[in-house]
Amino acid sequence: MTDEEISAGGSRMFRHEPSEEEPELAWGDAELIEAVSDHVERHVGPIERVLHEVVSPVVHIDVLHVAPSDDRPWHTLVTCGMSVKPMLAPEADRAFGELTLALPPAWPMGDEDWKDERHYWPMRLLKFLARLPHEYDTWLGNGHTIPNDDPPRPYARGTRLCGAILAAPLLPPDAFRVLDRPEGPIAFYGVLPLYAAEMELKLADGADALYDRLGAAGVTELVDPGRPGVVEERRRRGLFRRR
Repeated sequence: MTDEEISAGGSRMFRHEPSEEEPELAWGDAELIEAVSDHVERHVGPIERVLHEVVSPVVHIDVLHVAPSDDRPWHTLVTCGMSVKPMLAPEADRAFGELTLALPPAWPMGDEDWKDERHYWPMRLLKFLARLPHEYDTWLGNGHTIPNDDPPRPYARGTRLCGAILAAPLLPPDAFRVLDRPEGPIAFYGVLPLYAAEMELKLADGADALYDRLGAAGVTELVDPGRPGVVEERRRRGLFRRR
């Protein structure tokens, strides 16, 4: 973790620099995989497949895929591995986390489809965020926004979404949000992709101001690459430009 700044809205801003050391490779934890998988199947639905990593620097991140159903007509993706180590959170009950987002039922989900970044970027985003706190000795939790580079750039062709905010997941039942276990509770955070102007609103006015607008517009962790923005572009003030 590197320099800390405070935004106009009181948000702590961190700028991370990659380590010069070669990251250690990691492998999955069988007990954690079983616990998270059981939790997902209990509250979301049967796991269609597990998207395994071949090479895992720092921590091993798998993604559990629950296919669309009549009750939940979207693909649900949940990370498994972020919680293998505690994050450097200010409170012990926020030290462990996993991430989730959803994709529309028609989203291309085949291995060949994912060779196209327009289809793969939500998966890449989950893996990047799940590894970030361990790679940079920091933590992630509700209200944290993470831009895609500095200044932020779109995740892929065909979308202007270029960052994300973490929030309590809105699509699964409330019981999904926390998995209790002896090592400490695992909190599950929804990943909501954002536009640059939306991230700047959060930095200027705070997370609650952005949550209010996202909620009023019905924005959830269900990815829509072309959704209308909830903040006018004229609000952009260049808060992410390097100083």
